[in-house]
Parts: sequence; C-alpha cells; structure tokens
Amino acid sequence: MTALFKMPDICVPPPAMQRARGTGRLAVKHADGAHRLDRLFQEGAARIRLPRVDRGAPLEAVLINTAGGLTGGDRMAWQAMLGEGTAASLTTQACEKIYKAVDATPATVSVHLDLAAQAALAWLPQETILFERASLSRHIEVDMAAGVRLLMVEPLVFGRRAMGEAISVVRFQDRWRIRSQGRLIHAEDFAIGPDAAPVLSAPVGLGGATAFATVLLVAPDADRHLEAVRRLIGTTGGASAWRISSSTSGKLLARLSAADSYDLRKILVPLIRLLNPQAGLPKVWSL
Repeated sequence: MTALFKMPDICVPPPAMQRARGTGRLAVKHADGAHRLDRLFQEGAARIRLPRVDRGAPLEAVLINTAGGLTGGDRMAWQAMLGEGTAASLTTQACEKIYKAVDATPATVSVHLDLAAQAALAWLPQETILFERASLSRHIEVDMAAGVRLLMVEPLVFGRRAMGEAISVVRFQDRWRIRSQGRLIHAEDFAIGPDAAPVLSAPVGLGGATAFATVLLVAPDADRHLEAVRRLIGTTGGASAWRISSSTSGKLLARLSAADSYDLRKILVPLIRLLNPQAGLPKVWSL
C-alpha cells in the first residue's frame, strides 16, 4: 500500500555523554597542639577523607575520585589551604586512571595549594596511569609564604606493563607554577603526544621505561639531602639542588624512571621517607 503522506526526516542529535565533575577543598589549622581540619568542601565526584593520626602528627588527607577514573571532558579540582605553622600530607586513595578519550577534549585536573608561613606540606598522590588514547591536561599552582617546607611527588605511568599494555597514542600536558612570597621559584611545562611511542622508546626519552616521577623539595635544608637522594636514585635518574636567591630556602629537584610502577615505587618509598621525616609514607600507599 502506498503511503499518502511522506514523513519528514528528523535529525536526532546523539545523547550528550555524561561527564564527571568534582571539586574538593580543605583548610588546616593548628589548635590545642594538633593539626586539625578547619574547613571542608566537597562536591560532585570529589571526596576527602581524614585517616586518624597520632596527636601532633601532620594531618593526613586522602583525595578520592568516586568516578573511578577520568576520560575526555571530565574535570577535577583540588584546593588545600594550610594555616600558619600547620603540617599536612595529601595523597590519593588509589592510582588515578586516565581512560581513552573519544575526541580531542582532554580530562582536566587542577590543583591549587596555598601555604601560610612556617607550614609544611607533603603532596604525595599515587600514580597517574595513562591508558592508550588517553588525554589529560593538568595544572598545579602553589603559593607559599616564608619558611614553608614543600615536598611534591608526582608519579606517572604509561600503561600497565604487567597487563601487557603498550602506549602508542596518548596526550598529556602538565603545567607547574610554584611561587614563594609572590616570586616564581619553579615553573615547568611538559607535553607528550599524540604520537607518544617514539618518545617513550627513545634513549633521550624514557628509553623503554613506562614509569616516571618528578620529586621536588623546597625547604631550608633541601641541599643537605642531595647526595642521599642521588644514592637512592642511582642510575635511574638524576637530582640537583639550588639555593633560592635572597631567601633562606633551597630547592631540590629529582627525576627518575623505571621499567614499571612496581620498580618505581621501590625507589619512591625510601625517597619519601627520607624527605618527609615528619610523617613518612601515607597509610594508603603500599607496595
């Protein structure tokens, strides 16, 4: 039977992809001989938990992404404010997994750390794992007052070697800006991709390694640890130390690589214990 009327063509747009959003903020104060939570805000996929620590020990905060990983278009933002004379360690519940992005839109992670005079912060997230065709843009900003001790450890893994994962296409952009009393004392921009395989395999790149870490210490005694850090790193990387001009503080920077995340941790764990004597390794870290 011939239809009497022709139905119009209807263009139905594809459904919008659900994206993860999360914002977590905390402030730390010193009261009654202890480092205590002052303010807490958490929204969306961001959660912050505070394991119990001994009285007088640095506050420990665990940052959690309840989405279970990030993909293109996801956004996470973390902020910590340490009051005068406070001490804290910030870590993550698990490795942050960056999954395949369906288009060129990256996942974005922003970190802002604000440290008052004489504060001490250890920023110790577990590994960020980039899977094939992942796309991530990360921005870390630190504003420090005088007399601050800052330890930052950022481990990065390109695929899981134990699972037979090989990375050929990935996009990663990392931007750090660290200021002391308004003066820029550390800046770096790192980018890789989309054709990542040649860089990962080249001798001037990672030389076939899949795990990489940056360790930065800003402290009055930073240069004192240089030789011990070099002994721990061995031939897997290098370390240098500088005095920050017109300041009583110094800076130690180390970079190291390893065949996989397990081997990387075998170096990072003693490094963290050396450079974070107040609190050592976060409870959620394990080999």
